[in-house]
Amino acid sequence: MSKKSAPPSSGPNPFFISLAGGIIVLAALAAYANSFSGPFLFDDVGSITNNPTILHFGSALSPPTNAGTGGRPLFNLTFALNYALGGMDARGYHAFNLLIHMLAGLTLFGVVRRTLASRLATRGSEISNLRFEMPEATLLALAVAVIWVVHPLQTEAVAYISQRAESLMGLFYLLTLYCFVRSADETGERRGARGQRPENRQSEDEVQKQTKRVPLAFCLWPLASILACLLGVLTKEIIVTAPVMVFLYDRTFVAGSFREAWRLRWKYYLGLAGTWLLLAHEMTGLGQRAVGFDEGGTDTWWTYALTSCRSAVLYLKLAIWPHPLVFDYGHYMIQHASEAVPYALILAALLLGTVMALWRWPVAGFAGAWFFLILAPTTSVVPIGGQPMAEHRMYLPLAAVVGWVVLGLYKWMGRRSLVLFAAMAVGLGCLTIHRNKVYHSRLAIWTDTVAKQPDNARAHNDLGNAYLALGRLPEATTEFQAALRIYPDYMDAHYNLGGILAKTPARWPEAISHLEAALQIDPDNAEAHNALAGVLMNFPDRLPEAMGHLNEAVRIKPDFADAHNNLAIILAGTVGGLPDAISEYETALRIKPDFAMAHYNLATALSQTPGRQSDAITEYQAALRLKPDLAQAHTNLGIILANIPGRLPEAIQHFEAALQLEPDSPSAQENLGMARHALEESQAAPH
Repeated sequence: MSKKSAPPSSGPNPFFISLAGGIIVLAALAAYANSFSGPFLFDDVGSITNNPTILHFGSALSPPTNAGTGGRPLFNLTFALNYALGGMDARGYHAFNLLIHMLAGLTLFGVVRRTLASRLATRGSEISNLRFEMPEATLLALAVAVIWVVHPLQTEAVAYISQRAESLMGLFYLLTLYCFVRSADETGERRGARGQRPENRQSEDEVQKQTKRVPLAFCLWPLASILACLLGVLTKEIIVTAPVMVFLYDRTFVAGSFREAWRLRWKYYLGLAGTWLLLAHEMTGLGQRAVGFDEGGTDTWWTYALTSCRSAVLYLKLAIWPHPLVFDYGHYMIQHASEAVPYALILAALLLGTVMALWRWPVAGFAGAWFFLILAPTTSVVPIGGQPMAEHRMYLPLAAVVGWVVLGLYKWMGRRSLVLFAAMAVGLGCLTIHRNKVYHSRLAIWTDTVAKQPDNARAHNDLGNAYLALGRLPEATTEFQAALRIYPDYMDAHYNLGGILAKTPARWPEAISHLEAALQIDPDNAEAHNALAGVLMNFPDRLPEAMGHLNEAVRIKPDFADAHNNLAIILAGTVGGLPDAISEYETALRIKPDFAMAHYNLATALSQTPGRQSDAITEYQAALRLKPDLAQAHTNLGIILANIPGRLPEAIQHFEAALQLEPDSPSAQENLGMARHALEESQAAPH
């Protein structure tokens, strides 16, 4: 039975729209209120905690090319803003992510509401004679936005701080489209896409008259759209498809054809396309960001394309049934076409249906194109970051799926579907709250990932790192070994396992073996050179080899403070090497002023240099300010002070502090006794 057309709407109700916006914000807050306690995870290390460019606004627009912020200066700038406001407190970064998600949800609401109210109202033949009054359009847009905002598939883009790139780009993508929609609304264009009724079309004269009545809006909204797209370019490369999607939207909902859309707004589209020039510049150095094919690797455009068939189908499945959700799907690639056939057939049918719909049912075609075009840059033929599949890539495509579920149910059930939409939002929100719990700690997220993807070597390695951070060395060792069983040439796992084994003298040979394996895989890894040297330094006959690795480490990474410190330790033990050792210690401290052990080692070297005792005292004091429990520093400082007239009381205090830390220290006991005796003699002597 067809539904009767509703009478024309009298226009939007500002209070109703504001109330809907408030519901969207409250829904997002309810779904993500428990996400603020999550720590920095995975790529957050390179993008935030080890990213020196976010420490100052002046360097924020020049992010490191080999991190997740590379080529994304605006994305990097938001981290600099977070750092300026709250340092490395992860809660502020989570709050910023949620704010972006709320704004994106509000923008999606605006796009859907205006599309339903202003455009689909004239397209009854395409949606089984559905006609939307303004309140209905607002309610349906609210349903789409709330379900999209609270959907658990979005948790990775919101709760995982580094995926701010996806959500922020998504916000600018939606703003690009929203500003275009506002431009069309302000200029009064209702020129009717395919199937629009003749009585609803406007004449060219009417359009020109309405355009002349709003010249300011006519200029500002297109400019705002181009600016939003430009900001998206500075955030993440996926914005590349935005000009195409706006052009398709114009053809589908406004102009009625590509030719008419171009004729009416060719200057605007040239402006949008101009953002690609900046994007091309920002995409230089993509290879350093793990984009593309590794030389000599097994990944090819063909294997990635086969894997992408599986990924795209699984994305759709997760949009409808969001379980199980996985933080890191690993590097698994389909190698044989036969394995991809079921997924390829499903995907081919969906693509064919989208192409046909673009011609016969443009609204349905637009939704399909939204899904496929936005996914295309990351789910096609070029490998992205060793991740054939990642849930955050569905951040924007999910809107198309949610939109058609909502409209389909409304078509079938009418206003009774509104109750179902509310139930869906509550249920999905509860799933999101539950999913957020695995982001509360590194141990939780990687334990969950390993349980769901047991063949993911990277997940085992990072679970090992989580155990290592908690001091649980046996469990960490087990996970690193598991990673190497899955992927024997995994450099990080060799390096991490070697680091653990190096803590046990009896296992130094094994540690050396794993660190050498790591360097065979990645000869330019400065950290592995330094770690291997650290173990070799325990063998007097291998000191020249250790020095060679340290020289290589500082060549590769000149600002590597640990390597400079270790190099100085070796130099200090060689004949005549003390001046060079002091120079290396000073270099380490210029790089890392709060390096307590470098202060201590420098102080020890200075104490052995004639005329540098006062400098040694200064360095020991600096070391103790940074590391008050450094017992040997107390003892050594006490020895120097005991030989300076009038400073015996200070020396005694340091010897006593050393004994509190190490009660069995013979050096501290002996020197304390001598200092007390000397003090008693000086006090008993006649003045």
